[in-house]
Amino acid sequence: MAITEYFVRYLQRRDRLSERDLARLRAVPTRNASFNAGETIVAAEQVGHTSCMMLRGLSARSHQLVGRPQERVITALHVPGDFIDLHGFVLAGLDHSVIAVGAVEVEFIDHSELTEITENFPHLTRLLWMATLIDAAIHRQWLVAAASLRSSAHLAHLLCEIYTRLNAVGAASGWQFSLPLLQRELADILGYSPIHVNRAVRDLRDRGLIRWTGADVTILDWNGLSALARFDTTYLDMERKSR
Repeated sequence: MAITEYFVRYLQRRDRLSERDLARLRAVPTRNASFNAGETIVAAEQVGHTSCMMLRGLSARSHQLVGRPQERVITALHVPGDFIDLHGFVLAGLDHSVIAVGAVEVEFIDHSELTEITENFPHLTRLLWMATLIDAAIHRQWLVAAASLRSSAHLAHLLCEIYTRLNAVGAASGWQFSLPLLQRELADILGYSPIHVNRAVRDLRDRGLIRWTGADVTILDWNGLSALARFDTTYLDMERKSR
């Protein structure tokens, strides 16, 4: 199969792609694979010859704690269009695993394809670099949010970010999106207990900011939610410009 259009949209949201760039991207062969909730998509320290892109669902970057095999820390969520282990193209292995959050479909791309692109398509190479830099910026913003926001505002920030990222690639619209996370998984992400997460969800509902039923989230008041979260899209680099 050809590379997902979600990644094309991800790039086009931020820069213009020439016909030559588009043709090369759409000529990249991929191998699709599906995973169920909790299954490992990419294993830590695995030295592979492919990189993985999200096609449907959500995945998480999971770090196992040394000496505590039953405990983990989630340091990123990946949405459709994300190159979830692009840095594995140039590193000897990953320091984390990538696991499925709910049902997931991904595309694997051979590193030989990425090598050819980086050798012959300088603009696409810069955009791949951009993707890794945005990934790093999201990680830094998660650290800032964890250090500066209380539980309800912290959760609000996560919801604003995920909706913005999904909307940018056409995977969410109308202030509605799917977030198939259990409360214990939200607790892993936000660094709270499941009880604190439950209270934060209830608080956002009581404020009339969201409706959350099962995996379905509806943002009822974007201005109120983003103000509570102090959400600013700058770190997502949504501006369309030449790179």
